[in-house]
This record gives sequence, structure tokens and C-alpha cells, in this order.
Amino acid sequence: MLQLTSPAFQAGGNIPTRFTCQGSDISPALAWQGAPSGRRIFALMVHDPDAPRTGGFTHWVVYDIPATTSHIAENATPKADLPGGGTQGQNDSGKIGYAGPCPPSGTHRYFFRLYALDAELKLDSGATQEALEKAMQGHILDQAEIIGKYKKSSERAA
Repeated sequence: MLQLTSPAFQAGGNIPTRFTCQGSDISPALAWQGAPSGRRIFALMVHDPDAPRTGGFTHWVVYDIPATTSHIAENATPKADLPGGGTQGQNDSGKIGYAGPCPPSGTHRYFFRLYALDAELKLDSGATQEALEKAMQGHILDQAEIIGKYKKSSERAA
């Protein structure tokens, strides 16, 4: 069974500020194990269903991660080609790469979902969540998720 973890936060725990818009806005490291045989690639999406817009907000889209890969290092560069293999798509900010949590109010949940796929997707760089979801249909062998939470800290005058 596919399992996804992060050394940056525990499942259901708070995402540290450095991985958010109030910090360095860098991507956390992720690791996985238990991938099914027959996988050709992995894909990853990070989504906030609590965002105040229809369908929520997608923070990260990565696809065509090689089948031999078992992690994504912290601080992935905001370029289409992911170091170690894979392609980063477009987040809902309209940019390539990771966009850290930045909820306008309250605590939001961030679903990090990893998919093991039986086929290469051959998507162009910069694909959106919608394009990835459509391309993955019928090709998902297994999936795993880890959920992190974040609430902006209030800024107080000195």
C-alpha cells in the first residue's frame, strides 16, 4: 500500500511557517514507500478545499515523476523540470511550481496527494490540475495522501 510522508510535518499536523506565504514559501520534502508494481510514473497534487473559491485552490501540480523515485527534496525550484525527474505544472496562482499555504482567514487543510500511474501522461509542461486529473483517468494504480493544516499568524504592532 502506497504511503506518503513528510519530514516537515506530521499527518494532520500544522505545516511550518517556512513552507507558507508568511515564511520562505518553499516546498516541503515528501517521501513515499509501498509503490505498486507496474507503476510507470507518479503524479502529485497539493490542494486546499477550504479556499474561498469554487473548487478550492491548487497549490502544486507535479507529474511524470519517474517510477524509481521515492521522494521530492525540499525547496523544489519553480521551473517546469523538477530536479531528479518530473514536470511541475501550473498552480492556481498561474505560476509553475509550488505556492505555499496562504489562507485569507481561519485554518485551512492542505491535501498532499500522490498517485502511482500505469502510463506516462505526455502532458505539456505547465499543465493544470484539471488537465492532470483528466489525463490520469483510468491509469491510477494506487494513491496516498497526507494532510497538513495552516492558519496565518496574526501580525501585531510593537
